[in-house]
Amino acid sequence: MRIGYATLPPALGAALILAASAALGGEMPRYEVRITNITQGQTFTPILAVTHAHDVRILELGAAASPELEALAEAGDTAPLSDALRALGDAVGEITTSPGLLAPGETRTIPIQPGPRARRLSLAAMLIPTNDNFVALDGAVLPRRGQQTLHLLAYDAGTEENDQNCAHIPGPRCGGAGASAPADGDEGFVHVSRGFHELGAEDELGNEILGPFSYDWRNPVAVVTIRRIDE
Repeated sequence: MRIGYATLPPALGAALILAASAALGGEMPRYEVRITNITQGQTFTPILAVTHAHDVRILELGAAASPELEALAEAGDTAPLSDALRALGDAVGEITTSPGLLAPGETRTIPIQPGPRARRLSLAAMLIPTNDNFVALDGAVLPRRGQQTLHLLAYDAGTEENDQNCAHIPGPRCGGAGASAPADGDEGFVHVSRGFHELGAEDELGNEILGPFSYDWRNPVAVVTIRRIDE
């Protein structure tokens, strides 16, 4: 994963900011983001939403997850990723985290605003109960008018073995640890999740291993509608 952006020459960066502000009449537009959980048995942790420049990324498929993404994918903790994004200055617009959990079939609405350079939207939230799976939107262009609807996939951070063992899964269903030490079963890179694959039982210590009947899914896992609300 890469959290960063290419540096523009100062004069060019200033010109782009002024041009964007003029095109918008000196005011930033406002948006409403609606996220619906369309899984049968997975809950989303609080959802991180951020507007940002085109060259900022919160994840990179096929690459190792950053520590900030690992914290979100394994424990649902959005604070480290929020802090890393905030450190990028005007390449990032608004950062917000929705309150509470989003259960299957439920919808959450998040208001969000871009900045002069921040005309794209990214979202991320952990899926529980899983080891290190998360739902994400990576850098969608905000619509200039009206709305657009997108379907989101679940990803695997590749930072924790997918043993489906409640001892290693946080949240109300399992109450286990939010992070685990590196293990041989870690994939080591961010990839599209393949869901649950253990059949379910108990380990030698009596910890429950969750099975696919109640908790597996097929992508996509969420529907997102981004709507401009100040027209």
